[in-house]
Amino acid sequence: MFCISSLQQAVAEEVLQQRFSDAPAQFKSAQQLPRITIEGHQFVKPDGSVFVFRGLALADPASLDERGQWGRGYFEKAKEWNANVVRIPVHPQAWRTKGEQDYLRYLDDAVRWSSELGLYVIIDWHTIGNMLNGVYHRADYITSKEETFRFWYQIANRYKGNPTVALYELYNEPTNAGGQMGLMPWSDYKRLMEELIYMIRQIDDAAIPLVAGFDWGYDLSYVKDQPIAVDRVAYVTHPYPQKRSGPWQEQWQQDWGYVAERYPVIATEFGFMSADGAGAHEPVIGDETYGKAIIEFFEHRGISWTPWVFDVLWTPALLDDWNYTPSRQGLFFKAELQRLNQPQDAAMAP
Repeated sequence: MFCISSLQQAVAEEVLQQRFSDAPAQFKSAQQLPRITIEGHQFVKPDGSVFVFRGLALADPASLDERGQWGRGYFEKAKEWNANVVRIPVHPQAWRTKGEQDYLRYLDDAVRWSSELGLYVIIDWHTIGNMLNGVYHRADYITSKEETFRFWYQIANRYKGNPTVALYELYNEPTNAGGQMGLMPWSDYKRLMEELIYMIRQIDDAAIPLVAGFDWGYDLSYVKDQPIAVDRVAYVTHPYPQKRSGPWQEQWQQDWGYVAERYPVIATEFGFMSADGAGAHEPVIGDETYGKAIIEFFEHRGISWTPWVFDVLWTPALLDDWNYTPSRQGLFFKAELQRLNQPQDAAMAP
C-alpha cells in the first residue's frame, strides 16, 4: 500500500499554506459564479431556483499537458459546447508523479479559467478499486486511505470559499470486481465516506461531497436502506450502456434512479461508442438509442450529467481530433447540451 514519506509530507505542508484566500487579485476577481447548494433532492442557486449540472468530463490535466493540449482553449471549447460544468479527474499516480505543487497549479488554472468562462468545476479523485483492502484496478489508480484523506484535506483548504469548485467527487469508482478484489461491505465503505466528509466539512461547511455507487460507480441500490448519514450529500452513478441490458429504464430506476427522489444525483461518467471503434471495450459499446434513453431518463428526474470523455485518446471519446471535431457520441451530447442548457445556467464573467 502506498505511504506518504516525510519529504512528501513537508512539501504538502508548504503547499497547504497557499490557499485560495491568499491567491493573486486576478484569481479572486474571477469569482463570478453563484454558489450552488442542496435543498432536499435538488441542487439550487442562491435564489432557490433549481440548477441542473450538464457539462463534460475532461481528461486528467497531467495527461493533457503531456500531449500539449492543456490550456485555456480547452476550456473555451467546453464552453462552446454549452457546458455549465467540467469534471476534472485527478489520478493518484499523476498527483504523485507531477508533485503536489505542480499539480495544484493545474487545478488553480482550471478553476480560474472555469470562473472566467462561467463553468462550475467538479474535482474528482480518480481511483478505481477497493480502498478497504488496498486492491486497485491498475497502477495509476493505486492510492491509500492516508493519501486520499490528505488529498482532500489540501483541496478543501485550498478552495474553501470558492463557489466555482462546486462539487467534490470523493472516490471515482469503488469496486471489488465481483469479489475478485476481496470483500467490500457497503457499511464499511459508507463509514469511510462519512469520516472523509466529516473532515472536509470541518474545513469547509459549504462543500458538497459526491459519493459514488458500487460496481464501478454504477450501483446505488444500497442507499435505500443505508444512506450516507450526513446532510447535503449528493450521489454519483456511472450508467454505461452495458451495465445492464436494454431496455434499461426499469433497471436504472431500481439500481440508482430512485435515489433522485430523495437526494441530488449526478452521472459523472457515461457514454457510448461502436464496437469497431478504436479502444472499444465493455461496458461502453452502444449507440444513439442508449444516448436518447439515458438523457430522457436524466431529464425526467432532474439528474445532472457529464458524459465521458472530452478527449481524443481516452474512450469513449467525445472528440475525433484536436480540431475539436465531435465523435459520433460527441455530436449527440453536444446537441443535447446546446438544447438543454440555458444562458442563465451559469454566470458569465464580463
